[in-house]
Amino acid sequence: MSLVLEPPPPPLSKSKTGAPLKRCFTSIRTALPPPNHRFRASRFPLHPTSSSRPTVTVVLKTEKEKNAVTEQKDPPVRIVAVVGQGSVSPLKCTPWEEVMMHTAKRLKWVDEGYEMVVVTDNFRQSNYQTAMDLQKELACADILLVVAVTNQDSVKWIGTNSGNIPNVICFESDPGLVNKLGGSYVHSEMKGSICDKVVGISQLKKTDETKEVVQTVSEAWDRCNSDDIRFCLLVIINAYIQPVPTLKNLRSKGFSTLNCMVKNCGPQILDCLMDPNCRKALQCLNKCSPVDQVCNYRCIASFESPKLEAFSLYAKIPEKPYVQPMLKFRGKDLCHETAEDLFVGWMGSLDWSWRVVAGQNPAYDQFPCQYQLFYRGKAKGSFWYEPVFQVKTLEGELVWRRRKYRVKRANVPGTFYFSVLDNGVVSKEYWTIVDVSEDFSWGLFHYHGAARVAGQSYTGAVLVSPDGTYPKQTQSNRLSSALEKCGIKEWELYTVDNCACQDPPLGSWSSV
Repeated sequence: MSLVLEPPPPPLSKSKTGAPLKRCFTSIRTALPPPNHRFRASRFPLHPTSSSRPTVTVVLKTEKEKNAVTEQKDPPVRIVAVVGQGSVSPLKCTPWEEVMMHTAKRLKWVDEGYEMVVVTDNFRQSNYQTAMDLQKELACADILLVVAVTNQDSVKWIGTNSGNIPNVICFESDPGLVNKLGGSYVHSEMKGSICDKVVGISQLKKTDETKEVVQTVSEAWDRCNSDDIRFCLLVIINAYIQPVPTLKNLRSKGFSTLNCMVKNCGPQILDCLMDPNCRKALQCLNKCSPVDQVCNYRCIASFESPKLEAFSLYAKIPEKPYVQPMLKFRGKDLCHETAEDLFVGWMGSLDWSWRVVAGQNPAYDQFPCQYQLFYRGKAKGSFWYEPVFQVKTLEGELVWRRRKYRVKRANVPGTFYFSVLDNGVVSKEYWTIVDVSEDFSWGLFHYHGAARVAGQSYTGAVLVSPDGTYPKQTQSNRLSSALEKCGIKEWELYTVDNCACQDPPLGSWSSV
């Protein structure tokens, strides 16, 4: 396929959006064992409650029924979210109701058994039946999430009807609302982004685990993005209701962890600890929240060392959401070769294939000046991807970084497997070409990934253009449709800072 592309105009400045929330809470006493809850269909049409969870087959042990099997499902996790009527989130001023509805959908990607109902606090003004239905939902809820509720009648009603719920978390709401974790009351505080103390009735009874859950949830909410809003709920589910497989690699923090590694993890770990950069990277990672992707990746980029490869945890590439690749380009069925041409993009007419305009993954899209270089290698069938981008290190220095991915075609045209050794961190990703405009003025690529060391899995998408500027307004409907295929809302995108990208070290890419 032969493409003739003309260089675009110079990039325009883009402002960033979003501000951190400032509410966190501290534990009062030790968590109690979580109660069991029975399954019930939701009375609210706002979110589907059907479950298609994987089942576990159990073989009965009695002689009479030795060949019989039964199928058991984990009980569903019931979540009710109440948001202030007309309240607006910091996510590009998106209504909290919309944010929570989207969170309910994204929880299903983790487990179909997570049932989340979203209502606004004007239910008492709606009709009597709505309030009664909400009462019934609350009667068997595992978690109540209250966001931006300040109306005093609503506060009183919620307080009266939430006494039996073991987990209640309230953000940006009236201080009269009570928080609970695992059946224990939790004291709310308006303070900085880190809850550094636990205020308890009995300091002897408080547990480190409760304190860690409190701090993790508070810090995640303060990061103010859709991934971390969902993560807040997953942490509570994992700690007080049932295990969440995607959180199994949450690591402990502190120098005791390092001491344990030295004693038990062999010469590879010691080799890292003896290397100044590897040791600093490890200590830095140990201070990050295990799911704060921005903090984790900044540590890796600040202290480059291939010896980090010694730390390996298994993480599976997520299967959801399933994103279908574009089927046709310029009226013809998409084939593998054409799909590669779409990745190659402007390479040849420009010194790069694409520039990233915005993305959905905070770990990567907060880095300025991102250039994508896709090209075919000399070996038959080989294909490579090299991102070039800036990183602000922990010392405040702005430096350029470059990575190199091996790219292999997947079964379906428009889908690819990426693999990279990124500063000692092995990452494997599955990319999908969601859409590319016929004139190559913009494209949208989606990815699922898994990184060793942290044992993290992740998803994301990048919106690209030849010059790093946002697509024209005339393309808004098509872009929205492409984002919808990914399960992404436009308000989730982080705008990449393309303001000061002079003299990027693109060099001469090499065909291998």
